[in-house]
Amino acid sequence: MVAGARRRAVRDGDRQTDTAHLLHALLEHDPEARAAVGGPQRLARLLGYLVQRSIGYGLRWQGSVEDSGAIPLVPPPARPVDPARPVDPAGAVVPTGAVDPAVAVDPAGPVDPAGRAGPDGSAVSAAGRDGSVRDTAGWSPAASAALADARARALRRGAPRVSGTDLLAALVADPRSRAVEVLERAGVPARELPPRIEAVEAAEYADRGGAAC
Repeated sequence: MVAGARRRAVRDGDRQTDTAHLLHALLEHDPEARAAVGGPQRLARLLGYLVQRSIGYGLRWQGSVEDSGAIPLVPPPARPVDPARPVDPAGAVVPTGAVDPAVAVDPAGPVDPAGRAGPDGSAVSAAGRDGSVRDTAGWSPAASAALADARARALRRGAPRVSGTDLLAALVADPRSRAVEVLERAGVPARELPPRIEAVEAAEYADRGGAAC
């Protein structure tokens, strides 16, 4: 799913993958996320709006950075560099355990609280052990924050994997994200989605043999 969001960004000519790209790829690949959005007519209207990005409203986003304030733009005061820790090409110390969110939140991949790779070798965390988010050049700050939030939601649920509804909940939690702007313009109020997401998750839990609380 995350790879699909990256491909959309490339096709749209955008320098970063943002929350709207994530939303589009999520709806294409995850049936639970689609169920949380609503019925066929609402979903068709939303997808129809999303595909117009490259020829319409998305043109004004090209060349700009999606930052909703979820991640501070002003970096913290510089600290002495520990020679035992890796340094990225820009000169910033990479937090131990941090991984690229490009491969971080895969609904099919396991969640590791320590931010390590899963048993199949796939990276599964968008945050380091200290909870910090690594903002890479390929992801908008808002998208990086959403990926980290999705992982945190899965951990709080005690789930072994990050689900599509975890990511959808993270995307709609930021009212200033491009994903929320797209939802609202397509006639899908973002404030309506959290209870719908909870209902979908409860139904799936019951289908797996659990008892919904």
